Amino acid sequence: MKICFMGSMEFAVPILEALNKKYDVALVVTQPDKPVGRKRILTPTKVKEKALELGIDLFQPINIKNDYKKITDLDLDFIIVAAYGQMIPEIVLQHAKYQAINVHASLLPKYRGGSPMHRAIQYGDSKTGVTIMFMANKMDSGDILSQKSIPINDDDNVKTLEEKLSKIGSDLLIETLDNINQINPIEQDINKVTFAYNIKPEEERITFNMSAKDIRNHIRGFNPWPLTYCVIDSLKLKLFEVEVVNENLNKNIGEIVKINKNGIYIQTLDGLVVLKEVQLQGKKRMKINDFMNGIGKTLLILGKKFD
Repeated sequence: MKICFMGSMEFAVPILEALNKKYDVALVVTQPDKPVGRKRILTPTKVKEKALELGIDLFQPINIKNDYKKITDLDLDFIIVAAYGQMIPEIVLQHAKYQAINVHASLLPKYRGGSPMHRAIQYGDSKTGVTIMFMANKMDSGDILSQKSIPINDDDNVKTLEEKLSKIGSDLLIETLDNINQINPIEQDINKVTFAYNIKPEEERITFNMSAKDIRNHIRGFNPWPLTYCVIDSLKLKLFEVEVVNENLNKNIGEIVKINKNGIYIQTLDGLVVLKEVQLQGKKRMKINDFMNGIGKTLLILGKKFD
């Protein structure tokens, strides 16, 4: 069985590893190297790093809509896609013996789109999962081959959820491929479709005019990427971890209402959030007590409001 694997994000790495252990992965297709960080260092995708480690032939088209011949030149049984990051043309989707298969990190038809893990946590869902499906031209709309769900724990963030779902997706994909001829694909219920749109930069800013629980979910859902921040004295303060306190002091929303060894308490719409781990722009990530031993003691003052 000859396979072309297409993926870019870290979610896809365990899936590639599982495929390569059992089947012949003839080609890995991933996004081009991109400049990262302040120094704009050209950086490969995690999938590229794994493909090089495994000694698999690599292809990095800038635009796969126009550059796909390296794929269609191969005699393939399957094209497997997991968090690739580009729209794939029909000629590629239909090239292999079987229609291309996608590993998607949600329980479709819920959360079609590019940020299903983020949105599931942000919106306070109690569970999520992985869907293995045939691919179609319309985003994440193909018939479902298999699914598996898991609970979202209260301490999960995107990183921990990604690790769980990529492992589940790996196992479920292998099981699905092994039984592909016995599976009857199920059409998605169009009435239950929701979307997990890509995150916009303006969504990264936290204001405190939401419930304390919603604020915490928002922060967890964007941690460790792209991260959230709030603004005080025109400075960005990145937020890694907060706790919720079910106490409403009826102060101004966004006001620092209490400071003690447990953290910095901020009034929200219906309660308090406590800052536990932060990073001021240009500084290191710190636990709140360490932060308050330095610049924090002059920046975060009782009665002060976030912008």
